[in-house]
Amino acid sequence: MLENVKHIILVLSGKGGVGKSTVSTQLALTLKEKGYKVGLLDIDLCGPSIPYLLQLEGKDVHQAEGGWVPVYTDEDQKLAVMSIGFLLNDRNSAVVWRGPKKTAMVKQFLTDVLWGDLDFLIIDTPPGTSDEHITVMENLKAVKCDGAVIVTTPQSIAIEDVRKEITFCKKTGIPVLGIIENMSGYVCPHCTECTNIFSTGGGQSLAQLANVPFLGILPIDTKLGQLLGKACITEYPNSPAAIGYSEIVRKIVDSCQ
Repeated sequence: MLENVKHIILVLSGKGGVGKSTVSTQLALTLKEKGYKVGLLDIDLCGPSIPYLLQLEGKDVHQAEGGWVPVYTDEDQKLAVMSIGFLLNDRNSAVVWRGPKKTAMVKQFLTDVLWGDLDFLIIDTPPGTSDEHITVMENLKAVKCDGAVIVTTPQSIAIEDVRKEITFCKKTGIPVLGIIENMSGYVCPHCTECTNIFSTGGGQSLAQLANVPFLGILPIDTKLGQLLGKACITEYPNSPAAIGYSEIVRKIVDSCQ
């Protein structure tokens, strides 16, 4: 049920392995820490990693009158989460479905979850431009989708795939809120120096070329791997990643006003 959701944001990537789910999780946690009521919907049916990233594995989704009740990360119910991972027996269970069944599940996630009143709903999508994406677009026509955040890494091959994602957004009428360049440099845990092991600046150059906003860069930070279920802006507030997420969220909130 999306009627009482004020802002809907898609998180897209042109290819897998760019850290899209981690970015989605930290965006949701950052918004929550800044006082917003947030929902996080994981529609990556074949690789649902959100329950693991939020330390919610083993939690159950309950059926209530009118739909599914999402899993909450906190007693105040400031962050609600829905993922097919909650419907599987364990992390090693594989979803071996053809397109129509996957499409039906995505549609059910978008229409039958009792989100309640939310300021933001973050939708973590699978990589590429597949059935799941088209289903999301069709079902969001009746509600206002603020736009998409596209995650890339600095390598040229990732940048090329992001071009296709921008084209997909334009063809389906989704505004592009901006591009995030993830894994842009490695922060040494000892001296905090940042080394550009994958090069840098590709995301910003693409944003300029495609005439879409550039939201910011996020470095590789080993501490982020230890933040399961916690926001980096509260655990490591002075880290480059925390500063990056704060600035990115500020730009997203401003664009949704």
